[in-house]
Amino acid sequence: MTGVSIRPLEAPTREIDGLRPVNLRSDLRPLADLIELVFADSMDSSGRSAIREMRYLSHLGYGLKLISRLNDLALGISLGYVYAVEGALVGNVSVYPAGYPKELGETWILANVAVHPDYQRRGIAHRLVDACLDMIRRRAGARAILQVSTDNIAARRLYERLGFRYERAWRLWRRSGFIRSPALAAPAHSVTHLRGEEWKAEYKLAQAARPNAQGGIGWLKPVHQSRFYNPAWKRLLRLLSLSGAEKLVIRAESGREILASCWLENAASFSNVRGWLFSAPERDHGPLAEALLNNVVSRYDRSTIHIEHPLDDTTVNNLLKHHQFKVSRELWHMRLDL
Repeated sequence: MTGVSIRPLEAPTREIDGLRPVNLRSDLRPLADLIELVFADSMDSSGRSAIREMRYLSHLGYGLKLISRLNDLALGISLGYVYAVEGALVGNVSVYPAGYPKELGETWILANVAVHPDYQRRGIAHRLVDACLDMIRRRAGARAILQVSTDNIAARRLYERLGFRYERAWRLWRRSGFIRSPALAAPAHSVTHLRGEEWKAEYKLAQAARPNAQGGIGWLKPVHQSRFYNPAWKRLLRLLSLSGAEKLVIRAESGREILASCWLENAASFSNVRGWLFSAPERDHGPLAEALLNNVVSRYDRSTIHIEHPLDDTTVNNLLKHHQFKVSRELWHMRLDL
């Protein structure tokens, strides 16, 4: 009979102070605490969900090595850096692949840039972000992108010093599913679904209305042909994933031009709907946006609706306010070409 020797697991070595790569096995739980503390005032439901997921993953031990290859959250954290003082984590930054089409160049997201309040203004955030940018350069990345609150002046100045430039400021709007809408007037324009063969016309509209130099359609939604051409296999994947997506459009009288479009995405429960809308920049787009919003609000009046829209589009932002949307966040999208 062959004996099996079982040795106790070695205790993890004490991590060094200062700047170092993230150690998933030892860092996940204190990182969750740090990120929750720093972003307590601005964290939305998805952020709180990510914190819960981090704490759950922290219990997996050696299984994290496999999970980090399959789980987007763990992958992004594992590629980032932390800063420690006397064994305590006081700073963090995570790095995620953006998943952009390869023709646009490899793009990386910087997220969760957090420094404990007691250790801010000591250059820790600068060292953390700089380390991540070096890592991206070593991987031949084309660019880094990030979001920062419009009122976070200190963070914006840091990113400016590191070479980031502003793309566009955006408002994240939210309309509760408990709000009942008054009777809506008949729309001035007919709203229908985009037909498959019209994708080139919508692509042309998006290139004019939402250029990538100004942030594209929205966060992580660059204008690229792959987002407009929807072959059968893509439609099948969406069906199997139990998620819904639709495109509402307004056509010109000729029928050959798309004047405005609204993208809607929702989960199988339809309790949350996310939307983005854009229209021909040379036209009076108020009536176009009004017709699209009337359609969305009336059809999803029992759902919570989230819409991401440029801050500088006063016309549509006023319409969203009129439809009882509330601003949840204002963010600058910033970008550094490497």
